[in-house]
Amino acid sequence: MTPEGMIEVRNVRKTFGDLVAVDDLSLSIDAGEIFALVGPDGAGKTTTMRLICGVLSAEGGEIRLNGIDLHHNLEKARKNIGYLPQRFSLYGDLTVLENLRFFAEVRGLPRKQWLPRSQEILDFVGLRGFRDRRADALSGGMKQKLGLAAALVHYPKILLLDEPTSGVDALTRQAFWQLLIQLLRDGVAVLISTPYMDEASRCNRVGFMFEGRLRIEDAPDALVRHLQGRIIEIVGPESRRIEHIVRVDPQVEDVQLFGDRLHVKVSQGAARRVMRRLRRTIQEAGGMVERMEPVMPSLEDAFIDFL
Repeated sequence: MTPEGMIEVRNVRKTFGDLVAVDDLSLSIDAGEIFALVGPDGAGKTTTMRLICGVLSAEGGEIRLNGIDLHHNLEKARKNIGYLPQRFSLYGDLTVLENLRFFAEVRGLPRKQWLPRSQEILDFVGLRGFRDRRADALSGGMKQKLGLAAALVHYPKILLLDEPTSGVDALTRQAFWQLLIQLLRDGVAVLISTPYMDEASRCNRVGFMFEGRLRIEDAPDALVRHLQGRIIEIVGPESRRIEHIVRVDPQVEDVQLFGDRLHVKVSQGAARRVMRRLRRTIQEAGGMVERMEPVMPSLEDAFIDFL
């Protein structure tokens, strides 16, 4: 591990006309650490990825990759990076192995290196049996694995993953994360953006972006700690009606609807009292509760609370 983080971003700014896409962003990620960027669409997550990999140029601040200044030594710094964008961007008319050969040779690996490395990576991602299949003929999950293989073929020390599991099934997501865990053991620094809070909770640290700014970042457990004992989950028919009833309670601070569930944030130490009162209030108003109980706060609860 270098004395500084493998990824160092300091006070970086990027605008597109009047839009401030990234505003005074700073973050640091060590070797063997995975950092999740979460936030709504348009928050600046993809722009941040593109700034770090050198596809976009920052208008201020500094980015250092493995100790190398990206602005002054772009090509040298980028040799440390493996990048998997949101959309599948490999060549559909080439086979799996041909795609890996192309990206390896672009990165300067000669045949004596890229061929054994490609076989090793295909074993790692579980695609050895598909090496001669055209990329267009792969399933969505296989395409994501091929994208990961292409990002790793040149032995990068830094991996940038922009919503890599969007649109794939739960089993493929799980397999993808098992691969990431193995990479962390090898000391790769990983920055991932994800719309899935269960994925973010697996990371060493999570950062919440909103309107171009990194609003807060910490370990998942630390981010939810201030809400422990303060979230009540309510399940019942007519959730919207129950929501209106619950909001008028003087010790209810916020109510959020997650599918068929309500998450109710209450004053510190008031959960039991509020639950007894709400059961009575909802019943008197003609509502029905199937389940009401205190629950562990989620990252969704935490990030909504930080807005």
